[in-house]
Amino acid sequence: MSSSKKRYAVVGVGSRSTMYTRAITETYAQQCELVGLCDTNPARVELRRRRLPEGYPEVPAYAAGDFDRMVAETRPDVVIVTSMDVTHSDYIVRAMELGADVVTEKPMTTDEQRCAAILRTQRRTGRALQVTFNYRYSPPRSQVRELLAADKIGEVLSVDFHWWLDTRHGADYFRRWHRNRANSSSLLVHKATHHFDLVNWWLGARPVEVFCMARREFYTPATADDIFGLSGRSERCHTCKLRDKCPFFLDIEANESLKAMYLDCEGEDGYFRDRCVFSDQIDIWDVMNVMARYDNGVTMSYSLNAYNPVEGYTIAFNGRRGRLEHLACESTYISGDGSVPGELQKGNVTVTLIPAFKAPQVIEPRTASGGHGGGDAVLLEDVFNPSPAPDPLKRKAGALDGAYSILIGIAACRSIDSGQPVKIADLVDEELLG
Repeated sequence: MSSSKKRYAVVGVGSRSTMYTRAITETYAQQCELVGLCDTNPARVELRRRRLPEGYPEVPAYAAGDFDRMVAETRPDVVIVTSMDVTHSDYIVRAMELGADVVTEKPMTTDEQRCAAILRTQRRTGRALQVTFNYRYSPPRSQVRELLAADKIGEVLSVDFHWWLDTRHGADYFRRWHRNRANSSSLLVHKATHHFDLVNWWLGARPVEVFCMARREFYTPATADDIFGLSGRSERCHTCKLRDKCPFFLDIEANESLKAMYLDCEGEDGYFRDRCVFSDQIDIWDVMNVMARYDNGVTMSYSLNAYNPVEGYTIAFNGRRGRLEHLACESTYISGDGSVPGELQKGNVTVTLIPAFKAPQVIEPRTASGGHGGGDAVLLEDVFNPSPAPDPLKRKAGALDGAYSILIGIAACRSIDSGQPVKIADLVDEELLG
């Protein structure tokens, strides 16, 4: 391969990494080359190597414990981090220390200590860090940014934001490693980092204080027993005798993608992709209500519910001269099942401007097909094109963007534990967030 190409190594080769390896080896193969793959599961690494384009040069595989050796031997310009959330900071910090730039999946990390370590390391090393917030690149979300920037409703005073996960996609978080706070810090960090980043970006403001109440009400043993009559269930779907009765049954053997990536690889590490969504081993919440205050005085009320019959969100910005409303429903999916994630449902996207003392104005929403509301392809162009087009919306997110998005969720978790509001400045030194 040409030495002029930018060199990439990927750590964590689960379903989310596929988007990046395909972009490197197919869409942007003239500008980029994949030089290393690293994961805790050797069978999954080999699967990814087999799925590279026919004729693609062999890509070295490394165990997770050999990350330093991978960087030393393959000399990547950029390390892409798509591993389990709690491990993001380890790879981000070490990659920068070893001289590489970093592109990381959201969330940037899972707690305030790891967040501070990333910010300190970036400051010390001067390496670049991009957090891939694909929702920023989706046409209707960019449209909202433009309308707010155009001062259509005057100074924003408050935000009402409600996100719904359904009983297909939402339930899936309760099957996987995300179900435990030790791995993901809950959906308030893993999932809501997208949502909080959007609000931070839309407002051009930084959060300063958070209060949250949450509980697990739906994905519980009591729901399984009393509502669905599922007494006697197994800890995983694959061995459960109630598979024909349970509406949440996931047949990973029947889906080629899930079988190859998880069922066929579980002998290496014992990771079960299809754990029961009603397990008593779950310790994250499925009902979350957040209040946040920003440095410009704006207050946000936010809710996340993970058991709805619909997938999507509604948001309203209340300003001194009007109100801007935006609603979007998304296609539902199981992560890694081969379907398009988070595609906008045709006819179920609206943007409405309501000027004070005037009739509402229905604005034609800008939409696109593809993953995450059409944002994935635009994001990949921003990541891998060496000469991307100018972006007046400033969609590329850096370390501080990643930090503020997760710190709302981290503060929310601390608030749930303590029952008290939590100030962002009490989590991470303000000097690092400057």
